[in-house]
Amino acid sequence: MLKRAFDILMALGGLIVLSPLFLVVALAVCLESPGPALHWSSRVGRYNRLYKMPKFRSMRMGAPNVATHLLDKPEAWITPLGSFLRRTSLDELPQLWSVLIGDMSIVGPRPALFNQDDLVALRTAAGVEALRPGLTGLAQIHGRDELPIPDKARLDADYLARRSFLLDLKIILGTARVALKGSGVSH
Repeated sequence: MLKRAFDILMALGGLIVLSPLFLVVALAVCLESPGPALHWSSRVGRYNRLYKMPKFRSMRMGAPNVATHLLDKPEAWITPLGSFLRRTSLDELPQLWSVLIGDMSIVGPRPALFNQDDLVALRTAAGVEALRPGLTGLAQIHGRDELPIPDKARLDADYLARRSFLLDLKIILGTARVALKGSGVSH
């Protein structure tokens, strides 16, 4: 109950305070390459239900709908602005909407793509599917994209076992540090 109230307050506050930044980023995305500012990605949510998650578009239109690390030449699809948005995690800000409506939490396991069967299977085996996916999580502060799938699933299971409001605050602070450095993003 406390976690959901915190999520709603953080999401609503973030959407209001960051709305000018949203407008600037959306305009920049649209000016850089043709297409909408937002990309709605099919993700695996709580209890392995699919939902649509918004992100600022960081790839050219027509990019394959797979995890970036599975692309043959990701640099051919990621726009220059998209690279910056990913490195700084600004592409993730529209997910505050998903937090507000209850599809996500501020902290939890990062939502898997609909076709990341290996990650979903490992999380399900550990009981992690019972958690709402998060805007950030333990994997985000321990390597992000550079972590192998089994390590991400292990960190998600660790979060499930140790979750608390204090741990969430530590993860939020750690995320701010990592995002400012731009570390752990491989594409």
